[in-house]
Amino acid sequence: MCHERLRELHDLLHKYSHAYYILDDPLIADSEYDTLFQELLQIEKNHPELITPDSPSQRVGSPPLEGFASFSHTRPMLSLTNSFSDADLRDFDQRLLRFLTDVPAFTYIAEPKLDGLAVELIYQDSILIQAGTRGDGSTGEDITANIRTIGAIPLRLQREVPGRLEVRGEVFMGFADFKSLNDARLAQGDQAFANPRNAAAGSLRQLDPKLTATRPLDFYAYGVSDPSLVQPPSQSLLFAELKEFGFKINPYITLCGSIEEVISQYHALLEIRPDLPYDIDGMVVKVDSFELQTRLGNKARSPRWAIACKFPATQATTRLLGVEFQVGRTGAITPVANLEPVAIAGVVVRRATLHNEDEILRKNLFLHDMVLVQRAGDVIPEVVKPVLQERPDHATPIIFPTHCPECETRLIRKEGESALRCPNSSCPAQLLRSLIHFCSKGGLDIEGLGKKAVEQLVKEGLVTDIVSIYRLQEADLAQLDGWGATSAAKAIKGIENSKNPTLARFLAALGIRHIGAVSCELIAATFATLDRLVAATYDQIIEIGSIGEQMALSLTSFCQDPETQRMLSQLADLGFAPTAVQTSTDNALFTGKVFLFTGKLSKFSRNEAKERVKQQGGIVASSLTSKVTHLVCGEKAGSKLKKAQDMDIEILSEDDFLHLFD
Repeated sequence: MCHERLRELHDLLHKYSHAYYILDDPLIADSEYDTLFQELLQIEKNHPELITPDSPSQRVGSPPLEGFASFSHTRPMLSLTNSFSDADLRDFDQRLLRFLTDVPAFTYIAEPKLDGLAVELIYQDSILIQAGTRGDGSTGEDITANIRTIGAIPLRLQREVPGRLEVRGEVFMGFADFKSLNDARLAQGDQAFANPRNAAAGSLRQLDPKLTATRPLDFYAYGVSDPSLVQPPSQSLLFAELKEFGFKINPYITLCGSIEEVISQYHALLEIRPDLPYDIDGMVVKVDSFELQTRLGNKARSPRWAIACKFPATQATTRLLGVEFQVGRTGAITPVANLEPVAIAGVVVRRATLHNEDEILRKNLFLHDMVLVQRAGDVIPEVVKPVLQERPDHATPIIFPTHCPECETRLIRKEGESALRCPNSSCPAQLLRSLIHFCSKGGLDIEGLGKKAVEQLVKEGLVTDIVSIYRLQEADLAQLDGWGATSAAKAIKGIENSKNPTLARFLAALGIRHIGAVSCELIAATFATLDRLVAATYDQIIEIGSIGEQMALSLTSFCQDPETQRMLSQLADLGFAPTAVQTSTDNALFTGKVFLFTGKLSKFSRNEAKERVKQQGGIVASSLTSKVTHLVCGEKAGSKLKKAQDMDIEILSEDDFLHLFD
């Protein structure tokens, strides 16, 4: 009876774990799972002779190891030849065609190359019995006890597979889990991991499996050691079978009918890379047919039928030469690192953000440290950590200023905030950055008044505030160094064209603290005109959906400030008159709704979709926040889809979006 209940618990817990970790679709509440799991532990405690290798209890971690035993691969886990350009991929295709002259064209499988740790899992009659690292390709380390702690790896296959099956895949750690782990380590005074791969490798190589069990590790399967032992004739069909066995398969794996499709997929992955919830450092390309793989064979250290297309590196080490303290338009003091120039992701990086004083202390950064710097997509480069082993004797702590670097006002730090601030609203640095923002694409996008032009006009004393921009004369500009009649006329025309922005855009250009672009749209839609907004009370503003207390206080304070009212009056005298988007009863389908578009859209362009939302009184967001009400997903939606699901935001396909207009 006890034995039967144990087997029943095994089956139930395996099913629920598969639904939770692999399908991302929990079947029962966590508390219900815990009740069943505790029942299992109690039975095994009373009858330890009934404990089996596939028992869910084996995930909690076994006693600490004295060391790792060696693990031999029956077939070598070969490394891959690297490619770094489209031309390299075309050369790869041509080499294969020359090698097999009877093959007119190859079909390829393109897989994201996760930056994790390659492992091999051995199943005997569907039960996980052993696991090892890649090592040198022939011999690795036996990490069976640690592998058992990873929820995404089945202890028993979902389908009966007689005999021995050797599955290969990648253990990795997602960005969110990596950040949480590093935050916890820094809070405990431990050194941060350099990157998710470093964290995953360090977690798998713990001698205490119970510690590994606390680490948020994940797994994607990508193949088997001997394809002849499985039924599918190709890599693409093997993925379907591995999924049936109970493994997670990367959703971005793509079957490509030609090398040109492979190249297109490479660039598509490179584009969405910053939005993925985990790190990939390239794309693996394999000939899809197992028969052709066998005919092509292997070279000395790598298979002839596969190649790794590498992405530009996003991390590098360099020297921290000094720190500047910049004053932002809201008065926040931001430390910026001056670095020895280093190439990262195709860009030479000389400066990187250090965020704030707390981050510098947490990361234990010193001047003259050798530091790890990262850059992903369009994100501003940041210093990840110091390389403590290379800290020089002359390294010194980074000391924050007590007074504003620009106006000498004593800096303050409000309770609950991480940033030091200059409280002087007349601070020259704050004024300059506010003016640059006002004229930038994030503001009114005034043609002819870019960052350098605004800096020059402020330096020359021609621009001292927003109002003075609209008092500029063509003759004043034409006489400046680097200017002429043409550039002066262009700037004056740009200024004139900016006099009738939408109310939302004007509010965004003003850069009111705590008020973002989406909030500006909501505020404009509510009050319609600038006069109504300026006359609004705190109680009226706080009633707007998604406008919190802090935002309402900030906006009320700004609107009621005599300096603000003086500025608005002077702008009006100069012909400046913001307008609001007018929506009628027949044209207000999306009033109060905020849309965000993600992934590759095929039924309409992104600009067309945004315009249709705005025409119906809706708002289009540029990033995923709690204010977004609808996420419209195209192909390969990326991490925004998962985040939106967690935030209980309504998810729409392209067809769903179009049906809204029916």
